[in-house]
Amino acid sequence: MRRWALLILSVASVSCTGSHRRMGEPFVDVAETVPHVILDIRYATADNFTGKILYPEKRCLLRRSAAEKLRLVQEDLEKIGLGLKAWDCYRPLHIQHKLWELVPDPRYVADPERGSRHNRGAAIDITLVDDKGREQEMPTGYDDFSKRAHWDSLDSSARAIKNREILRNAMMAHGFTPLRTEWWHFDAPNWRKHSLFDASFEKALE
Repeated sequence: MRRWALLILSVASVSCTGSHRRMGEPFVDVAETVPHVILDIRYATADNFTGKILYPEKRCLLRRSAAEKLRLVQEDLEKIGLGLKAWDCYRPLHIQHKLWELVPDPRYVADPERGSRHNRGAAIDITLVDDKGREQEMPTGYDDFSKRAHWDSLDSSARAIKNREILRNAMMAHGFTPLRTEWWHFDAPNWRKHSLFDASFEKALE
């Protein structure tokens, strides 16, 4: 009986350490999977709405299928002289708790009890750049918690609204779903099949 108990514990241990592979696709590094994408991971700097550095490094990880679809978006945009800049990708669940403490409003920050698509590695915050890497005009800056950031807001210049639509159409063409209250946020197709995750970037890639 004791030998069986030890075997069960051993199997459970292996299952936990490798759970990100069993409860969803593997994570991949977007910098390696999506050529020419620009990374400006704001939570790895103090240049975000918290004013604090929350990530130990500037990494953009996504589930494999999400990254592959993002590569197709980048390729489409390059044909018209544009490209993508990523602000946030996979976000460990414990960071979600910190954001919720600051902005406990489900319109803009997911309740960590339910988790965010970011915590699943199945969402990305992104904007448009030109072929020289310069950000294009958008209705608001990143993490703007106002109605001007909503998809249906017309409180912006015609150029910003057009760029917002270019981004939205390019992402939706490959299955990404926009978030109504944040023009920069897109959920990956089939995000529900991926489990919530709270490992470091390095552990997520193992």
